[in-house]
Parts: sequence; structure tokens; C-alpha cells
Amino acid sequence: MAQSEILHYVNDAGAATIEIAVKEFQCMGAKPPFDHPHIYLDMGTDSEILCPYCSTRFVFNAALHGASTKPAGCAFAA
Repeated sequence: MAQSEILHYVNDAGAATIEIAVKEFQCMGAKPPFDHPHIYLDMGTDSEILCPYCSTRFVFNAALHGASTKPAGCAFAA
């Protein structure tokens, strides 16, 4: 069984809200070495979730695709 990739998001700009295209992901806070523990978040049936470490509010936006975010550039690529 193939596993899907879990996207990681960062908030280096300190945005209060980041719109994303997925409901399951990991929040890193900021890019290393300033990251917090990489926490797995799952919105379930909700359309938003708050990271308990950095308080970034993530909102599901069905109009976005893949790793696209608003504001742009919040998806982390290792």
C-alpha cells in the first residue's frame, strides 16, 4: 500500500492565518533551526485548526491545490 506524503508548513512571516489545500499536515512553526516540534494536525470535518505550539491558524481552502498556500511560500520543501 502506497503512503501519501504529509505536507509540512512553516510560518516564517508570522502570518496569523495560512490557507492550505489539505486537512492533514504537519506544522513546523518556522524553518530550521527555529522550528518547533513538527506536530501532525488533522482538521477532520472542520475547516480550520490552530497549532498548539505557534498559534498559527490553518484554514482549508478547496480552491488551492497541492502545496499552494495563501500567503504564498508557506509549504516546506526539505
